[in-house]
Amino acid sequence: MKRNPILSLLGALLIVVSACAKEAAPPPPAPTEVQVATPLQRDVPVSMELVGQAVGFQDVEIRARVEGFLESMNFTEGSLVTKGQVLYQIDPKPLQAAAANAKANLAMWQARLEKTKNDVARLTPLAAQQAVSQQELDNAVAQKDAAVAQVDAQQAALEKAQFDLGYTTITSPIDGLIGTTKVKTGNLVGRSESTLLVTISQIDPILFRVGIAEAEYLKVARRAQEQKASGVAKGEPVPIQLILADGSVHPHTGRLDAVERNIDTLTGTIALQIKFDNPERLVRPGQYGRVKFDIDTRKGALLIPQRAVQELQNLYSVAVVGADNKVTFRNVKVGPRVDSLWVIEEGLSAGDRVIVEGLQKVREGMVVSPKAEVK
Repeated sequence: MKRNPILSLLGALLIVVSACAKEAAPPPPAPTEVQVATPLQRDVPVSMELVGQAVGFQDVEIRARVEGFLESMNFTEGSLVTKGQVLYQIDPKPLQAAAANAKANLAMWQARLEKTKNDVARLTPLAAQQAVSQQELDNAVAQKDAAVAQVDAQQAALEKAQFDLGYTTITSPIDGLIGTTKVKTGNLVGRSESTLLVTISQIDPILFRVGIAEAEYLKVARRAQEQKASGVAKGEPVPIQLILADGSVHPHTGRLDAVERNIDTLTGTIALQIKFDNPERLVRPGQYGRVKFDIDTRKGALLIPQRAVQELQNLYSVAVVGADNKVTFRNVKVGPRVDSLWVIEEGLSAGDRVIVEGLQKVREGMVVSPKAEVK
């Protein structure tokens, strides 16, 4: 019996439709999973950081005060020296000769002074008896006065020669770190002007100089006055941290040593001088770094992880998950950073849920599956 082709086609269509009816519709996609955190609320110190440079507590230039050839150098460059340690020796022989000559001249004039004194003593009674003229006595007195002046002059010349001779031995005036010598053995030093030989720096303690903007200085100064007036300040210095060039923190806190008397009109800053103990002698003059100190305390500040904050053209925003699990982006005003957290001054409340992981996967109005951040 021959099959009807139309019936066969209808049967095939029914089979296809039945098969399609049995396939279930695909389920809707699951909400994107994100990690959220609520802002921390605590008192936060407000810090200030300033860039500066270290200088020696004392930087003493050692100079040649007399002319002569440098005979020896008696220290190791870059080492520690002690007060009174011999550093250089200038050839003393020319000045020894000058001192001997001054001593001889003094002796000669002392002898002449004795003679003139004897002459005056001898002529005085004779002049009274008119045995000699008054002119002879006056001449003898004048010669005695001239001899007294010459003795004083020769005494001064001898002292100067002895001082100059003493300057041929150059010693360290302080304990400190000595630099590299500017003049080598055999060079002529001290001609026409004092020659710089080397510089010694006292580096324990060491000073650190920074510049603070005028507006920031006024803020800090007013805050200090308010604390003093309210009785908060007890005269204890504010501890100051020194952050070195490699990011490490100097092990000793510093204290404000001095404030410059005037504002630098070119930079609009005022210089602060901070003193740090430096027994390890790690910090050397000329090193750059940053000082950090607290200037205020922000009560009950809200903090969120820095990675939760997005920045675009100096605008800051965070993604907040609402009660309906929908994402809303909010612009916020940020404050200072505290370790890995960021103070949020405006735009958030204490109970808000902020997305800290998965920001790249969300958009405005999107429904998400929030999970609490694992601490």
